[in-house]
Amino acid sequence: MAGNSFGTLFRFTSWGESHGPAIGVVLDGVPPRLPLAEPDIQHWLDRRKPGQSRYTTQRREADLVRILSGVFEGVTTGAPIQLLIENTDQRPRDYRNLADRFRPGHADYTYWKKFGIRDYRGGGRASARETAARVAAGAVARKVLGAGVAIRGALIQIGPHAVDRGAWDWRAIEDNPFWCPDAAAALRWADFLDGVRKGGSSAGAVIEIVASGVPAGLGEPVYDRLDGDLARALMTINAVKGVEIGAGFAAAALKGEENADEMRMDDGRVVFLSNNAGGILGGISTGQDIVARFAVKPTSSILHPMRTVDADGNEVEIETRGRHDPCVGIRAVPVGEAMVACVLADHLLRHRALGGSV
Repeated sequence: MAGNSFGTLFRFTSWGESHGPAIGVVLDGVPPRLPLAEPDIQHWLDRRKPGQSRYTTQRREADLVRILSGVFEGVTTGAPIQLLIENTDQRPRDYRNLADRFRPGHADYTYWKKFGIRDYRGGGRASARETAARVAAGAVARKVLGAGVAIRGALIQIGPHAVDRGAWDWRAIEDNPFWCPDAAAALRWADFLDGVRKGGSSAGAVIEIVASGVPAGLGEPVYDRLDGDLARALMTINAVKGVEIGAGFAAAALKGEENADEMRMDDGRVVFLSNNAGGILGGISTGQDIVARFAVKPTSSILHPMRTVDADGNEVEIETRGRHDPCVGIRAVPVGEAMVACVLADHLLRHRALGGSV
């Protein structure tokens, strides 16, 4: 199976399956002498782990991380860093009825067609469980970026219900189970998702990631554009079906003079009067906030019986059991932050390799 690695200079490879003994990640290209300890990584994993509210899967995983290599006396050595996260709450029996049936909306059928075999225990490699490895990698990427770069994510829409941007408050995201920056919207979402969950269904979501403090000059023109790499990174997250940067699709409705981010001088430096470009022009960062959004489809594992086929070509019905998120987009917020951190760390190291000063 190819395609398990991401990045150029800051590069990580994830491994493991949803109901195997463990998952983990190997990181290459981490500079030496960076302070790094397990609590630095655990903080970010704790934000992603399941079972923290009734709106996420009730699978109980501590997601405790162990550093196996690449760190000595509290600092990175420049050698590959291997991180291990044990699976402690596997329930493969929940999936035995799926051994020869393909769940609609999942990767069951495509994995079977490509490899001739599939791990039906929660989707195996295709499970969102794999994203814990990404969050661990993102924690190390934040160390590479340094304290001057802040990466924050927020859930801005669940189902048809969006936040009021006029009520946006970053402090609110820590006070509700949805990472919602609008306290009133969070209350409405709670009622909405209670109904969805009790009905055995699911809902989609939109997440926004904002990276502040990113210096101008990161990214490469043409094929290694910063926005292109961000879009690819976010599209690799399970269940993501769309990505936009800055104004995104809304830019199609704007006139040229509305969309262009005009510039002026302020105390000897260039400032932009708007940020429709999302902090990236020509594939290179402008120094403004980098803004990206991605859409997550409704969780495909639901309690409703659905029509499907089995491995023998029979038309059958299937009803998914087990523990599932009524809105998988909730736990995608820290995953999106992590992938943005990994892309920015990679491009920062690439910029420095070309002699860049930042």
